[in-house]
Amino acid sequence: MDLGTYRRTAKLYALIRRPEALVIKAMHHVQLAMPRGGEDQARKFYVEALGFNEVEKPAILQGRGGVWFSQAGVEVHLGVEEPFAPAKKAHPAFQVFSLELAMQRLTEMELEYRHDVDLPTIRRIYIDDPFGNRVELLEKV
Repeated sequence: MDLGTYRRTAKLYALIRRPEALVIKAMHHVQLAMPRGGEDQARKFYVEALGFNEVEKPAILQGRGGVWFSQAGVEVHLGVEEPFAPAKKAHPAFQVFSLELAMQRLTEMELEYRHDVDLPTIRRIYIDDPFGNRVELLEKV
């Protein structure tokens, strides 16, 4: 091992021995599964209903199918999974400015949503994406 490699290895080892080095800095993205060929359905839901912008996947990953979205520092990656099974319990939760306006928009788009028990500082609903993945929309009150 040359001196440069040794120093990088020693530095990395010192970092991982410190508990504070393992503290999460931020969430980069959440990944949800989708069936092959569902990209247009995903675009309609995540762009038109939820207001995300589509983000181009890196060229090296484009052949795998799926589609990526981003909005307000939140990234959602939908990846093809075979066999596909939707996430019925595990889910992303997106904070919205107004839950009332979100429900109006969903109703206009004829998308069903479900109310859940509100928490002391959070009002929330659940919707399913086109593939049956559970998605939470919440508003802090």
